[in-house]
Amino acid sequence: MLKKKWFVLLVSIISIIIIGVGIFTFSIYRSLENTATSMHTPLERANSDKRTSEIDFKQRDPLSFLVLGVDERTGDKGRSDSMMLLTVNPNKKSIQMVSIPRDTRTEIIGKGFEDKINHAYAFGGPEMSIATVENFLDIPVDYFVQINMESFKDIVDAVGGVTVNNKLEFSQNGHHFPLGEITLNGEEALSFSRMRSIDSDFGRQQRQRDILQGVINKGANISSITKIDDILNVLGTNVRTNLTFDEMVDIQANYKDARHNLTQHQLTGSGTKIDNIYYLIVAEEDRLAISKQLKEHLELDSDVASNN
Repeated sequence: MLKKKWFVLLVSIISIIIIGVGIFTFSIYRSLENTATSMHTPLERANSDKRTSEIDFKQRDPLSFLVLGVDERTGDKGRSDSMMLLTVNPNKKSIQMVSIPRDTRTEIIGKGFEDKINHAYAFGGPEMSIATVENFLDIPVDYFVQINMESFKDIVDAVGGVTVNNKLEFSQNGHHFPLGEITLNGEEALSFSRMRSIDSDFGRQQRQRDILQGVINKGANISSITKIDDILNVLGTNVRTNLTFDEMVDIQANYKDARHNLTQHQLTGSGTKIDNIYYLIVAEEDRLAISKQLKEHLELDSDVASNN
């Protein structure tokens, strides 16, 4: 009889734990869904003409994201302070990340003239940024993720800080960044990623990629589950994307292993002044080379993708 009572008690305790975990999981699921809904910003533009068919998540078709770090201002759309193009190939379990210098001179699609590529956002928001980047790199941009740069420090704090390998010792805004592996909180990460006075804008873009990679790694770690409410609150307020919740779930299920192999690339060029305005001119051979590399990673036929 005593053994039976203990067995019933044990089963009851296990049942309570299972129910509790179920409620917790459901709560997280609902929170994720609500956050995704608040982040979701559908685009007016049609699907890219650089794709011949829709992406099939179940078939693990490679896809691309344009990440826009936007410097938002009161009464002004602002400009894309940073632009990164990510291609994700779950079959190769890899991500290619390319920084696009904000001063890059190219045609602004929808305006019909050449200007700095980051001005596309000021002229026409994410739609014009996407169209301009598609034309510049000659690949489809499937999704965009827009981040308020001022809130980036909150995102870093929400995941518990990030660790990066610093290649240049410097001080900025009262923070000192020694060489080697360093762990940064949000305020330090924002300062670290914005410095460009000592080396160059290319160095700054490298630091931004390092911070972004650190956020991706930390955010995907199970230890961040204890910070889920903080993370979701920051994301819901400061991130916009055309991804739906269901698409996020499919990507998590079918593409998550790609994050373990991330390769960074940097577009370079020569600086020049035109009408007394500074621009970065990317050599055509360099543009075509990175375009070809991204097409291969997206498993696209170059002849089909190209409209240039």
